Amino acid sequence: QAAVVMAGEIEQPQREPARNVIGTSLRCCCSDVHGSGIGTGFYRDGFCSTGPADEGRHTVCIEATESFLAVSAAVGNPLHQAIPQYMFPGVRPGDCWCLCASRYAQLLKLEVKDAQGNLIKGFVPRIHLHATHEKTLDYVPLETLMFYAIDADEARKEMSRIDKLRSELEKNMKL
Repeated sequence: QAAVVMAGEIEQPQREPARNVIGTSLRCCCSDVHGSGIGTGFYRDGFCSTGPADEGRHTVCIEATESFLAVSAAVGNPLHQAIPQYMFPGVRPGDCWCLCASRYAQLLKLEVKDAQGNLIKGFVPRIHLHATHEKTLDYVPLETLMFYAIDADEARKEMSRIDKLRSELEKNMKL
């Protein structure tokens, strides 16, 4: 049973603070998956937010590719198949989707071979750091996430800005 907090007149499931892996506010991953009207994320609000009820930690904002979807289905996670009773529209190549952090970690370690026994590469999806929840760091180090990040340059600039602010604050506190 999920913990619930009251927000005005509407009951909302309890959530973890919405910060991304670089420590800033979590951005939306996708609020309307291929025009379905359904957002991604455990709460289907477009954000890769998490909370006590989200046992899978749907925290990694990925950009799906055909090869990722094929490998995901092969390991028992057929994301391409819609499941309407769970408000799941199915994921298509090009869609952004909040993937479970443990699944993403699994993909990073996975060795996949084709029918001829050749190693398949390039199936680990690229991610959006600004839309990937900080709880992902419990599964995958930031350095690895940066390697797969679509927005790595923007994230590095933001991290540098934050580091400068910290340095200024530390300097001012010593005065």
